[in-house]
Amino acid sequence: MDDTLDTRKKLPEHLRVLALKYPRDGWVQHSNFDELTRFWLDRHLMFRDVMGRMQVQTQKYLDGNAPRYAPELARYTGFFLNQLKGHHSIEDHHYFPVFNKLDGRLERAFEILDRDHHALDAHIHGLAEKTNAVLEQIHAGRDAKVAAGALLTVQNGFEGFLNRHLFDEEEIIVPLVLEYAPDMNGS
Repeated sequence: MDDTLDTRKKLPEHLRVLALKYPRDGWVQHSNFDELTRFWLDRHLMFRDVMGRMQVQTQKYLDGNAPRYAPELARYTGFFLNQLKGHHSIEDHHYFPVFNKLDGRLERAFEILDRDHHALDAHIHGLAEKTNAVLEQIHAGRDAKVAAGALLTVQNGFEGFLNRHLFDEEEIIVPLVLEYAPDMNGS
């Protein structure tokens, strides 16, 4: 099974062992579901929401119905990219090293998540590049519809990669928290 972010349809079954034990619809009710886990899932929800807003605004611009497109595009995209980079940095340097030690069966899952983060870096660069191309066209007073169309294609692709990564990451991390209740405060 191909487990790269660009082509993966789901995690391999052997890496979903805890996800099968702890189905998504029971997470919040579990006694080990804590505020940190809720916050982390809310961050994932925020990334999905902001990505959707960027896509809607780009489509509105293409339809001729987004008078504040440039400032909103700059604000949302800057926020999204900065927050996503920071989020992945915290995961890579703080949370994943702790979680990876909890269950040896999931070592490969953390290798996949690490590769995902590196793959997303390339997609982040592409999203920033296409966004800047649109903003440069608009600020120069030129028609940016062609550039915005290319940006929407990148945004749509990014949404797919992001959703795949976030869903898989959630199916690895939350069940680990439910199973092992790790102390993330270091106490």
